[in-house]
Amino acid sequence: MNGYFSLVLHAHLPYVRHPEYEEFLEEDWLYEAITETYIPLLKMFENLKRDNVPFNVTLTVSGTLANMLDDTLLMDRYVKHMNKMIKFCESELERLKDYKDILEVAKHNYEVYTSSLKFFEENNRRILPVFKKFQDMGNLELIPVTATHGFLPMMKDMPQVANAQVKQAKIDYMRHFGKEPKGIWLAECAYYPEQDKYLAESGIRYFLVDAHGLLHANPKPEYGVYAPCYTENGVAAFARDLESSEQVWSSEIGYPGDALYREFHKDAGYELDYDYVKPFLHSDGVRRNTGIKYHAITDKKGTYKALYSPSRAHQRAKEHAKDFVSNREAQIAHLAKNMKYRKPIVVSPYDAELYGHWWYEGPIFLEYVFRFMHNSSISSITPAKYLDKYPLNQVVNVSMSSWGANGYYDVWVDSSNDYVYRHLHKAAQKMMELAKWEPNSDLERRALNQMARELLIAQTSCWEFIMFTGTMVGYAKKKISDHTNRLFKLYETLKNHEIDEAWLSEIESRDNIFPEIDYRIYRG
Repeated sequence: MNGYFSLVLHAHLPYVRHPEYEEFLEEDWLYEAITETYIPLLKMFENLKRDNVPFNVTLTVSGTLANMLDDTLLMDRYVKHMNKMIKFCESELERLKDYKDILEVAKHNYEVYTSSLKFFEENNRRILPVFKKFQDMGNLELIPVTATHGFLPMMKDMPQVANAQVKQAKIDYMRHFGKEPKGIWLAECAYYPEQDKYLAESGIRYFLVDAHGLLHANPKPEYGVYAPCYTENGVAAFARDLESSEQVWSSEIGYPGDALYREFHKDAGYELDYDYVKPFLHSDGVRRNTGIKYHAITDKKGTYKALYSPSRAHQRAKEHAKDFVSNREAQIAHLAKNMKYRKPIVVSPYDAELYGHWWYEGPIFLEYVFRFMHNSSISSITPAKYLDKYPLNQVVNVSMSSWGANGYYDVWVDSSNDYVYRHLHKAAQKMMELAKWEPNSDLERRALNQMARELLIAQTSCWEFIMFTGTMVGYAKKKISDHTNRLFKLYETLKNHEIDEAWLSEIESRDNIFPEIDYRIYRG
């Protein structure tokens, strides 16, 4: 065995929960991810365990995602959504019954939705415990993300605010998964010097950075990105391998762009007659992605799209997995020749939603990766297990970095979104001021805790990212505005001892993330 491959999947969605509406478009982000990514990954794990195929996967679960997956309102709405989609699939089976080729795709869609709902119901409408099961078996290393995916470099001048994101992440992780986390995913892999001090204080053993976070470190790492390095505070930094990442991410050579794979951008919600699809849309009647798709990518530059063939796409995913493992074998064999005292580790981190949601065949690909790896010269491993094998590592000063465009902070501090920080910083200052308080009543304690929730949700880095990309900008701006305004109102009512309990109860019911939160995490 020449070395190790470490797959890291980053599972995160912003906190979108609107009980004040019967249904809400942005909640569909969660429903799509459950059906297309999280359940397929769990089924993949079950298949591998059934066949005694060894595998190690690291999965990050953000606090926002974990709390949504544990929310009865949202999980009940997911079932309602799935039942609507199954009715859509049934209608399609009837409509297409005389068209053999496309009927194959319609049957596939129906099977995916019915089997996913069955899996969900069999697990009592909760999938976090299923992930925990594989953690307890030793195959899955679950790690938290900064509590609400807060972009820590923009909090560096208020250390207790950045540290609160880490503390709350650990507290919430332990509530869901019953043990202390070994590592953490820093939102956007964004690192700034001395940030590791707060990770060490929370007992975090490791974090992940983009390749240049280590390659630009001082002193230069002896093994590049193929071994972790410790910071001065004793926390290990693992860096992304560019070669393996490119085979999946690259728009030019990446596997997901293959002609046989399912076309994401051609959806029945837009393609079919409006009066026919309207019953399966939201009550506002606006066309949207439904997840029901019939076409293959065919030609990335052309408008013609051939019919999708699930069986041919499955075979192509198998071929790509074999190619990926073969390339990793060659890569690791070459690295091993130059690493005398340890075996190299190739760390490949991806957004989890790439597998299944964006790249429909992604979970099939991953399953075959582990099957082919079983009889190869490399083994899968998690970062914590690698540290157990190699506890002695070089000490460096990790470089400022992120995995965003251009490698630094451009995406989250741009002319499209930089205005938000004066509001977020003001909100954070007010939170720190009142964090010193000792409440005189349970009502005051509730208001202080709700201030902490509102600040954390407002700090989610997704809002700035959405503004930068120009998608759903109005919603992102409204989220920051709503949560900071609620915090400012709570501050004033607390200072004036005029808390409106009815209003407080209302926003507690809307923004009910982190039920066990304690505002004192902002004391530093």
